[in-house]
Amino acid sequence: MRFKFIDAKKADHPLHLLCKAFNVSLSGYYDWRKRPMSERQRKDLVLLTNIRTIHKENYQSYGRERITDELRDLGFTVSEKRVSRLMKENNIKVIRTHAFKKTTDSDHTFNVAPNLLDGDFTTTGPNQKWAGDISYIKTAEGWLYLAVVIDLYSRRVIGWATSKRLKRKLVIDALQRAIALRQPPEGVIFHSDRGSQYCSHDYQKLLRKHGFKASMSGKGNCYDNAAVETFFKSLKAELIWRMKLETREQAEKVLFGYINRFYNPKRCHSYLGNISPMQFELNAA
Repeated sequence: MRFKFIDAKKADHPLHLLCKAFNVSLSGYYDWRKRPMSERQRKDLVLLTNIRTIHKENYQSYGRERITDELRDLGFTVSEKRVSRLMKENNIKVIRTHAFKKTTDSDHTFNVAPNLLDGDFTTTGPNQKWAGDISYIKTAEGWLYLAVVIDLYSRRVIGWATSKRLKRKLVIDALQRAIALRQPPEGVIFHSDRGSQYCSHDYQKLLRKHGFKASMSGKGNCYDNAAVETFFKSLKAELIWRMKLETREQAEKVLFGYINRFYNPKRCHSYLGNISPMQFELNAA
């Protein structure tokens, strides 16, 4: 086990220091490397290669359960316990989320809609309950604000927009794109916080024009919009906090890749039975 650990860490630390730390000789390590691999070790090596690929392609967001599911989809017969062991031995870890600053500006004189959802995010089909929110992305040029619209049925991002200014046009653009994509019927509940952008006359006029029922979170209660909060946490942990963005244009490009090429079509959700939003919609169609 000591030689295995040394072998896994040799890319990060000098080999002679690792051997010294574990009280083994360099010659002993090299003798261990020369031994022929057993059949199980060869299979572990193949599994490990695939585990690393899945982990990297999914923004280091998949833990042992999801990686096991992916391996089984590829045709491997493997237990979650074995995947967990290989991940621990090779220091393959999940990027964890943490809290981030809110952008809500609730100090305004606009009317506030009642909380129609009241924490109930369940639906029986698409285009019943949508939710929107705003977050921000730091770049060397300054802040880039991101507004999204999510269908609570599949957790799919169905509309999004960016701007260097936190104005009502940002949320209007995101909603208009969602409407263009989904062509929703009248009666869809649209849930948001009580920020000035969502309470503005122009935004509420757009909601009424398309037959939406406005719903807003209780003051200071972030859990009232948990589905969108979860998306932002995933986005920042898996992408934004792991890179330095020089320009807003660069940020827009990586957001496009994350949302349209990864999150919607590929990223598995435990809420959806460990499949992606788009796959969930296809399965239900």
